[in-house]
Amino acid sequence: MSLPASAIDRARLALRLRLVVTRLNRHLGGQGDLGLTPTAQSALAAVVGHGPLSLGELADHEGVKPPTITATVAGLEAQGLIRRESDPTDRRVVRITATQRGRLWLLRSRTRTTEYLARRLQTLGELDLARLEAGLEVLEQLLEEGRA
Repeated sequence: MSLPASAIDRARLALRLRLVVTRLNRHLGGQGDLGLTPTAQSALAAVVGHGPLSLGELADHEGVKPPTITATVAGLEAQGLIRRESDPTDRRVVRITATQRGRLWLLRSRTRTTEYLARRLQTLGELDLARLEAGLEVLEQLLEEGRA
């Protein structure tokens, strides 16, 4: 039996949610870790998903300062995961694109993480799986509302 929404301590719920999400993210990062920092992993995922991007666009997307993204991009480039290309319409602008190796790295990392979660989900019963699915729908709704 659940309490009405008005009786739920939202601050305590927010704290628990933050802690669970943080811990889950840490566990997932360890499962998919193939030698990149979380910042570099996120930047590579952004380039694969939204590229090609300028350094400024990538910094904005990742919510970091330009010097941070410049260092991150240098590290990814040194590992052959991304490359810099001149913008065809403005030679002063450099665009970042993922290499085949970078796309493959990201795919392997995501596969390892998904397999880890799938193994963990096998330990849950049908009722818990249904509750989790309902909770995910609420989290997705919160994320969509946060973009508005």
